[in-house]
Amino acid sequence: MTYFLTLLVNGISIGSVYALIAVGFVVVFKATRVLNFAHGSILLLGVVVLARLQDSIGFWLALLAGVAASAVFAALVYLIVMQRAEGAEEGTLAILTIGVDILLLTELTRQIGNDILAIDAPWGATIVEPFGLRLPLSRVVAIIVAPILLGLLGWLFERTDWGLAMRAAAADSSTASLMGVRLRNVGIAAWATAGGLAAVGGLFLASFPAAGVAPAIAISALAAIPAWVVGGFDSVPGAILGGLLIGVVSSLAAGYQADLTFLGRGIGSVAPWAVMVLVLLIRPDGLLGGRSTQRV
Repeated sequence: MTYFLTLLVNGISIGSVYALIAVGFVVVFKATRVLNFAHGSILLLGVVVLARLQDSIGFWLALLAGVAASAVFAALVYLIVMQRAEGAEEGTLAILTIGVDILLLTELTRQIGNDILAIDAPWGATIVEPFGLRLPLSRVVAIIVAPILLGLLGWLFERTDWGLAMRAAAADSSTASLMGVRLRNVGIAAWATAGGLAAVGGLFLASFPAAGVAPAIAISALAAIPAWVVGGFDSVPGAILGGLLIGVVSSLAAGYQADLTFLGRGIGSVAPWAVMVLVLLIRPDGLLGGRSTQRV
């Protein structure tokens, strides 16, 4: 039972990180209708900046610099690339983000080289044992930090003019524009917010027990795509639910894969995508996604 609970808590922890990343997908999609497949490389940019600067300016300032770097780069992608392609089909915009992802990931891979950049987070490699469960302290910190950031984002959505503008643009961008909402500013804020959240998620993906910052971190972040799709493309609560679901399923599948050999090896790595397919077969719009409308 202790082993199961340890896997469950670890799943909730990594699910919280996936939720941070998946919410970024949702925010960008709601504000600008773009499927942002450059999210993984933007996440990697933030943790690379953190790793490069931490020795000279300290961990916390380096973390702020990494979050800022991801936020600013994401906003520039919107301004320089997405805005110029305004009016293009969603598929074309998605392909553009794939191009940005490849270019940025290639450059970051060149910068990293064969090194694995260490993250000197304050929690280090500490193991804690709450209620008899052996957990990396980084996992515990993730469980605490993610809800705080997501709660703050929810408050901003509900209580600020920016949140009102975001919701208006998501509901009907044309009408919102006529009512005085500056869609360009909404898009900049949405992309910057998504980039900042991605960098925080990247910190936990690169922290112990991971080996450190490597190009594979960008690939690991793609596990948040099933969380986003499962929850619903346009639902922030859905992204949170999807992240937790994918995290728990992945953790349990990896922990019990010795008992699941009949499903093939490495079931833990494919479990998120299997869950995504199963959910979409039952609910094509995701668990909490808005119902798509069709013209007849």
